[in-house]
Amino acid sequence: MAEKRRSDQWFKKDGRDGFIYRAWMKNQGIPDDQFGTKPVIGICNTWSELTPCNAHFRELAESVKRGVIEAGGFPVEFPVMSLGETLMKPTTMLYRNLASMDVEESIRANPLDGVVLMCGCDKTTPSLIMGAASVDLPTIVVSGGAMLTGKYKGKDLATSDIWRLADKQALGEITTEEFREMESCFGRSRGHCMVMGTASTMAVMTEALGLSLPTNAAIPAADSRRKVLAQLSGREIVKMVEEDRKVSDVLTKEAFENAIVVNSAVGGSSNFVVHLLAIAGRIGIDLDLKEFDTIGSAIPLLTNLQPAGEFFMEDFYYAGGLPAVIRELSSHLKETPSVNGHSIIHNSAQHESYNDQVIASLDSPFQQDAGIVVVYGNLSEDGAVIKPAAASESLMVHRGKAVVFEDIEDYHKRINDPDLAIDAQSVMVLKNSGPKGYPGMAEVGNMALPKKLLEQGITDVVRISDARMSGTAFGTTVLHVSPESAAGGTLAIVQNGDEITLDVPNRLLQLELSDEEIAARKADWTPVDLGVNRGYIQMYINHVEQANKGADLDFLRGKSVDMKLRDSH
Repeated sequence: MAEKRRSDQWFKKDGRDGFIYRAWMKNQGIPDDQFGTKPVIGICNTWSELTPCNAHFRELAESVKRGVIEAGGFPVEFPVMSLGETLMKPTTMLYRNLASMDVEESIRANPLDGVVLMCGCDKTTPSLIMGAASVDLPTIVVSGGAMLTGKYKGKDLATSDIWRLADKQALGEITTEEFREMESCFGRSRGHCMVMGTASTMAVMTEALGLSLPTNAAIPAADSRRKVLAQLSGREIVKMVEEDRKVSDVLTKEAFENAIVVNSAVGGSSNFVVHLLAIAGRIGIDLDLKEFDTIGSAIPLLTNLQPAGEFFMEDFYYAGGLPAVIRELSSHLKETPSVNGHSIIHNSAQHESYNDQVIASLDSPFQQDAGIVVVYGNLSEDGAVIKPAAASESLMVHRGKAVVFEDIEDYHKRINDPDLAIDAQSVMVLKNSGPKGYPGMAEVGNMALPKKLLEQGITDVVRISDARMSGTAFGTTVLHVSPESAAGGTLAIVQNGDEITLDVPNRLLQLELSDEEIAARKADWTPVDLGVNRGYIQMYINHVEQANKGADLDFLRGKSVDMKLRDSH
């Protein structure tokens, strides 16, 4: 136990400064005996009505507070920037690093001994963890949980279906009226996406890293056990403060390796890569992009969940949830401490799968070698990623001619041009959609196919970009190409008709041009003028690192040192 609490620097002060710290807090009706006698627990809340996935967090925070009070803590709730994936433009990824700075400085500047991070929607989870890791106080995560599965005319309806339904609407197979009716049947409860998209992947990542209590990843938002877990997490954070268990005690290199293994087994989103790299950079862990392949690509797929499979997050929880998967994976995992002092292996030892259609065994997985694959070559010198579980096996080795879109606006303008020279063998290439080029590295990599290919019954072609794609999407999509086109990577000089080879088994992504031709084209290349000259976005463009390093800002990497706290009164 720490001999002196951090909050004592505020609430145990005498004189004018102590008077100000306590008096202004007392205007909320807080008794004097609360100050300087209990650990102060900050509840970092991303509640916002503009972030629908997190719109139930005010209520959930009350459960956390009950747990903190029961354990003898002093809870204080505070807001930080909330990132609503469905509404924010141009992309929430642009603001992930800004939100992390908000979290870091809000924690650092205030009298907090421990922190509960409340997160759900895609970027709220990594941004909160990144910010908290930079301060390194005792920290625990409470996720918001997934929505219940949508229901439409007797059939299930979920996030991954949106891509299929959009194609059907484009073909005239669904009317606008039917489409609008489906909207009302889709989000039928609180919570984030009900498939193994990025939000659920981030919740899985959190539990696999050991930053949450067991079962956190999969309890549906509408299930009362989500509130129970929140209350138990409130109790646990007080214990963590008493025992001085910090973020750095949990986020070891072995914890990151465990997270890679678990992500592969659940068929997690490719966005997992860029977020885990960023978190590792904040805590000072040396994590290389190649390790996502060397550690995770040979792990079998143990969950049958959309978008790669058949079932949904609520099915996953009722089948045993993440602890059942971790127990099955125990031989592939390492013993590292989690927030409750025990390893994720220990925490999962008594759990089991109750439905082998949803959670499989290692002996009989749904798919072999399901993890993220990293491909290299002259088109991706620093790597690019592909998720085989969401791709077409027939396209894992492919050579075709490039159909190039200079940016997402060019794509939207020309994709349904009847004269577009594209067929099933083509390779769609999207430029200027990476960290600098978009800016913000938006989820546009899973480019929808042109209507004329859909009319021919073609549902997948190879797609390559420096962008990301939604964790709810699918297709043979090579993403996160590094260096990106806006940074002068080879992707920038690809032209229509150039031949590209994708060879996933041999980890190759190659532009079939000579080194001399590539060098000549690069010499003639001119960076795109993004037209940005002020504010956070200009700072982001100037300092954002490439995807293979997590797309964090360069000055935020590495362990942080707690600044000297000076009184300002």
